[in-house]
Order: sequence, then C-alpha cells, then structure tokens
Amino acid sequence: MICELKDTSKVISIFDGWEETLIWSCLQNVMGKVFVTDSETPESAMAFVGCFAFLAGVPDKDLVLGKPEGFVIMVPQNDAWSSLIEECYPDAKKRTRYAIKKDTEFDVSFLEKTVSGLPDGYELRKIDSHLYDLCQKDPVTNDFVSAFGSKEKYLELGRGMLILKDGKIVSGASSYTRYKEGIEIEVDTVPEERRKGLAMIACAALILNCLNEGLYPSWDAQNMNSVHMAEKLGYEFYHEYTAYEVAPECRTH
Repeated sequence: MICELKDTSKVISIFDGWEETLIWSCLQNVMGKVFVTDSETPESAMAFVGCFAFLAGVPDKDLVLGKPEGFVIMVPQNDAWSSLIEECYPDAKKRTRYAIKKDTEFDVSFLEKTVSGLPDGYELRKIDSHLYDLCQKDPVTNDFVSAFGSKEKYLELGRGMLILKDGKIVSGASSYTRYKEGIEIEVDTVPEERRKGLAMIACAALILNCLNEGLYPSWDAQNMNSVHMAEKLGYEFYHEYTAYEVAPECRTH
C-alpha cells in the first residue's frame, strides 16, 4: 500500500547522488511529497513535486501505478525503473531531457547588461500578490506559481520576474520549485512575443535576484533550445537523461 512518508530522512540514501533540486525540495520538506510502500524500512521511493515523479531504489510496480492523477513526468533512476514504467504505461511518451551543472559562476556584469536591454514598451516586475493572480489566468504562465499550491506559500518561498506589455504578462522566469538553498527556474514566453530576447532578460533578472539573496538558480532543460539559452546565461551542460510523460492528454501546457 502506498503512503506518504513524513520522515524523509529514511530515504535520503535511496536518492543519494541524484543531483536534482526537485528531489531535494521533497527530502528537505520544503515542498512536494515522498511516497513509499513501506514506511518503516523503505527500499524504494517516489519523490513528487509539481508534475514530476522521481523513482528510486528497488523497482516497485505499486509505486509506479500509484502515481498522482493526471499528467505526470516520471523520471527513472535507472533502466530497471524505465522498463517498469514502460510496462505499466505503454502509451507513455519517452523523452530526453538535459541536466545542467549546478556549480555555475555567473558573470554579473553580463546579466546586468542583458536586463538593461529591455525594449521600450515593456515593463519588468517581480511577482507580487496581484501578479500571482494574473499568472493563474493563463496556462502559459500558471506554471510560474502552480507547484506551490497557494499564494501565501509562493509569496513566502517563490521568486519570479515577469515582463508585461500593456498590462499583460508576455514573458517571465520564476521558481517552478524551491529548495532550501535555491530555486528551480521555469521560463516561458507567450507565442506572439517569442524571439525578441524577453526570456533571456527575465532569466537574467531572476538570476541576479537569487544571487543577491544567496540562492542558487538551478536550471534543467526540456529541449536543446533551453540548453542553448542556459549556456548563454553562463550555465554548462551536464548530461542527458530519460523521462516519461504519462497521461499527456491531461497536460494543460
């Protein structure tokens, strides 16, 4: 039987060596949950936050089948977990994602210059209570705040920078998740405003904000375009990894 594990210290060793801040969010009890089938002496675990589920330890079919409802991106620790996901969800879409190193030393002057390039007619603002509500009205921007579960928690733990045009959010970079030492960046731009450098500006502003607070702005890439943007900002590619999109028909964005 699947249950939520409150004492996450019991599974730290199961996830040992997996450099993924979303896992750290769960293990640190900052946000997200950890699920197991044995709460006393767990040999496997699923760390779940946002729409991501990380599966580690001894492959457990009950954990795979017990994923939260709706769209989930399942990330296996190894090939044995991959085989189990494919067995349980034959319609799942296998994807390649791209991990980015987490020891970046940023060029602050470059980031400041990037932010100063905001075009006329656009406004750069931090996400506050009003902008949080505005983010929720569009699937493109909802992911900036949705994983936190409430406005209060986002305003306490989240960090975000938005670019507005005529009062409408057109681009932004925000904390998809938060862990004690930093954030995981989520970035997007509405289709009609892409290829104008707005995402770069929003990301540079968010990174600067994090550096000023002593937080690390972690980056994980869904595709090569994201990798290239990360590299322009000073990040370094680490490695590819496999993920599975389960119930993609339920995806909203």
